[in-house]
Amino acid sequence: MMGGKTSAIAAGVCGALFVGYCIYFDRKRRSDPNFKNRLREHERSDLLPADLKDAEAVQKFFLEEIQLGEELLAQGDYEKGVDHLTNAIAVCGQPQQLLQVLQQTLPPPVFQMLLTKLPSISQVITSHYLFLTGLESARSPA
Repeated sequence: MMGGKTSAIAAGVCGALFVGYCIYFDRKRRSDPNFKNRLREHERSDLLPADLKDAEAVQKFFLEEIQLGEELLAQGDYEKGVDHLTNAIAVCGQPQQLLQVLQQTLPPPVFQMLLTKLPSISQVITSHYLFLTGLESARSPA
């Protein structure tokens, strides 16, 4: 009887220590100033087509992003709509022409929002491409 009670107490203490460690780690992770940026980059890189050299996959991704962006803008969700349009511009073969069309069709504040997001998505695309091709590991110092 005494061994069972001791085991239960030990298991409870171990469980409490584990939960405490999880809370500590989560708080430390969330207090990191770059946490939100890394999370956004990770979410965006998951959205990108796996192979940027596969023209069919890129074209499908482009069309889906344009369609999603237009739908979200029509619903009034400008933030997410602009995110999808930015993804489409990033993989577009002729981004200048697409930007000209969008400038003519989007309200000026929405187009400005789009322009401010372009540098961040192009950086994500570049890092995604480098990761897929293995160039990132060769570039970064070990």
